[in-house]
Amino acid sequence: MRACGQPPSSSFARLHGTARRYQEGGWGALRDRPSTPKRQPRRLSAEAEARIVAARRRTAYGPVRLAGVVAHPPSTIGKVLRRHGCSRLPRPGAAARCARRYERERPGELLHVDTKQLGRFWEPGKRVLGAEAGRPHRNRRIGWQHLHVAIDDHSRLAYAELLAGRDAVSCARFLRRAVAWYAERGVTVERVLTDNAKAYHARAWLETTQALGLQCRYTRIYRPRTNGKAERFIQTLLVEWAYARSYPSSACSRSSARRLSAVVQQAPSAQLARSAAADQPRLTPLWSGHLARAGA
Repeated sequence: MRACGQPPSSSFARLHGTARRYQEGGWGALRDRPSTPKRQPRRLSAEAEARIVAARRRTAYGPVRLAGVVAHPPSTIGKVLRRHGCSRLPRPGAAARCARRYERERPGELLHVDTKQLGRFWEPGKRVLGAEAGRPHRNRRIGWQHLHVAIDDHSRLAYAELLAGRDAVSCARFLRRAVAWYAERGVTVERVLTDNAKAYHARAWLETTQALGLQCRYTRIYRPRTNGKAERFIQTLLVEWAYARSYPSSACSRSSARRLSAVVQQAPSAQLARSAAADQPRLTPLWSGHLARAGA
């Protein structure tokens, strides 16, 4: 029994509310109702949410990076993505394993170096035209171009060049220019980390590293995550530059890379939204350098 003067218990109040709902609307009124408020003055409009969802599907960016595209706070963007069921990207065939992550203590302590082969073309191919367009014209005997990247393990300051080859001589010359470029910015490179490609075991590469006073480090076989910062930077360039739009030819792609490189070098680091380093931008830009350089 409830003592006189005490407030009703939560169970009694819930029973009273259920009885009142039944009296007002019958059995239909007893169905579970959503806890969402009927009136939300601060909620974005349907058009604004549609723009956020469209930008998410177009770029596959997270809330932090989308904040620089649609001009809304990351928290608001995250709520919109969850509301529309697109807060998580599908990962077909990806194993849910936790990789060990590391970071050197100071800039220049370790430099990640890697290459990516890109095909030259006179006109767009099946990647742009699609399978429904039939068999597009094949760019025969036009050759390849090779993207060389170097990224500092601590500061993520990156340098990239687009060269005609990836042999030992080309890799050694790229390393010399990269080390000189970092030295101009006050970063002294001490070690260089590469995969086990033949060019990085050749005499030209070993002599160059010895002349520059660098220690050679190699990744474990079948462990690309060891050089993951360079691998991730290459994927970023592919998504945001190489395959970001339809280029009429590879020459137009190189000219676009030059303009992109100039814009990034001039942009302050505070304007570059990132999801790493606790959502705070680094003191240095994401990447810089002569991405479209055509040197040998």
